[in-house]
Amino acid sequence: MTGVIDALKKGSSSVAPIPTALPPVSTEHYQEASAVGHRTLWVVFVIMLISSIAFYAMAFRVPVQKRMFHILTAFITTFAAISYYGMAIGDGLSYNKITSVEKIRGPGPDLTQVVYREVYWARYVDWSVTTPLLLLDLCLLAGLSGANILVAIVADIIMILTGLFAALTVEEGPKWGWYAMACIAYLVIVYQLAINGRGIVQNKDKKTATFFSAIAGFTLVLWTVYPIIWGIADGARIADVDAEIIGYAVLDVLAKPVFGFWLLFTHDAMSGTASIGGFWAEGLASDGAIRVGEDDDGA
Repeated sequence: MTGVIDALKKGSSSVAPIPTALPPVSTEHYQEASAVGHRTLWVVFVIMLISSIAFYAMAFRVPVQKRMFHILTAFITTFAAISYYGMAIGDGLSYNKITSVEKIRGPGPDLTQVVYREVYWARYVDWSVTTPLLLLDLCLLAGLSGANILVAIVADIIMILTGLFAALTVEEGPKWGWYAMACIAYLVIVYQLAINGRGIVQNKDKKTATFFSAIAGFTLVLWTVYPIIWGIADGARIADVDAEIIGYAVLDVLAKPVFGFWLLFTHDAMSGTASIGGFWAEGLASDGAIRVGEDDDGA
């Protein structure tokens, strides 16, 4: 009997101690576009492609001296089509890794949540090219000076780049800092169009002034919605990726093909449409042309 008791004591001493802390629990979740989002990207690609073809066809119907707006507008939808094609086939995107820790009361482990969200950086590449071209359309229509045009375009590029940095930044503080910079740059654009542009275009005929006010106001309203979508999508991550894609898709179609057709049809219908000659239409003049294989003395 004594031996049995001794054996039990020895066995009880070999039992491992019970851990007082449980290991942390981690979960992973991916926020990606579904079939709805991918179909939307393909639809917008087709719209941009057809619009580009239409704009180039409209350009060939007018003399080269009057093609400035046609070419700029066609370039806008061409670059947009390239961007949407890239996004539709799964290129031009990366993933943001967002990690959050939820403290659990009591003896339970902390819950770590890791979210991988798609960020379509190709969209910002598109905007960095197309929005300056769109601004150039509006600035030329209003008759802004070269200095004002340069300020507007540089502010636009700053707005897009800081928006891209905000989209790729995970930390909350720096992300919203980039976002604030983008908003300030946008206010510079608003000033150039709504104040300087509207003031200068009043010196033109009434039809041009009225048209500029309408199409510039339309553009600024649309551009104001973009940062709102960014704030609830990439910013606060309230909207899912499909909703983000659809929201931007609607805005892009309105801001590019719809804007383009409105601009070109109205501008072409105006009497006395301005013509651009010189280098745009004729190239270098004979006196300034570059000659190859000729000596200075004419030999």
